[in-house]
Amino acid sequence: MEKRNIKVLLVDDEPDILEMVGYNLSSEGYEVFTAKNGVEAVAKAKKEIPHLIILDVMMPEMDGIEACEIIRSTPELENTIITFLTARGEDYSQVAGFDAGADDYITKPVKPKVLLSKVKALLRRLKEHKNDIEEIVQVGNIIINREEYKIVNNGKEIILPRKEFELLALLTSKPSKVFKREVILDKVWGSEVIVGGRTIDVHIRKLREKIGENHFKTVKGVGYKFVI
Repeated sequence: MEKRNIKVLLVDDEPDILEMVGYNLSSEGYEVFTAKNGVEAVAKAKKEIPHLIILDVMMPEMDGIEACEIIRSTPELENTIITFLTARGEDYSQVAGFDAGADDYITKPVKPKVLLSKVKALLRRLKEHKNDIEEIVQVGNIIINREEYKIVNNGKEIILPRKEFELLALLTSKPSKVFKREVILDKVWGSEVIVGGRTIDVHIRKLREKIGENHFKTVKGVGYKFVI
């Protein structure tokens, strides 16, 4: 996937952020669109269908959390990568952001080189999954379509946010195997993407709500496993 074919939507109510980050992304060859609040973000996301959305949390008219939830509920945008860019406190914003369907979280101020590195890491994982994961697998009553990022659980189709899907795909690749937390972080989020320690727990909780409590077992001090 060439950079000139990659669309990035940058959303922030601070003109300086839009100018600085937008300039650095454009200089790298990405096609950049901007919005200054959540309402504009949703409208532009539906119009442009970006590969990546960099989304501030605290904004007028509609905040980033609400905008993320709306974007995630839009079928055409279900596989768009969303990363929050915000100066808010770590605990609340990270948990709220991941609950809303975000893939990553970046705290500002952030150096341009660091931001570009994170963007490249996220987009590289998007490319890897498009190129390498194309099979349909069944684990118990769950059918996982890795090419279309769809789940069928007991005959009911479920659309999961990207990271929830990737976490489920990893755990179901070897049922009953305990995946260590560090392995999960590396396989699902990548070594170049820095996420909070509660990230896995938030995503497991969401999967339990959608797939079933009994399928996901916590091994204290080690990690998680999927049980049929």
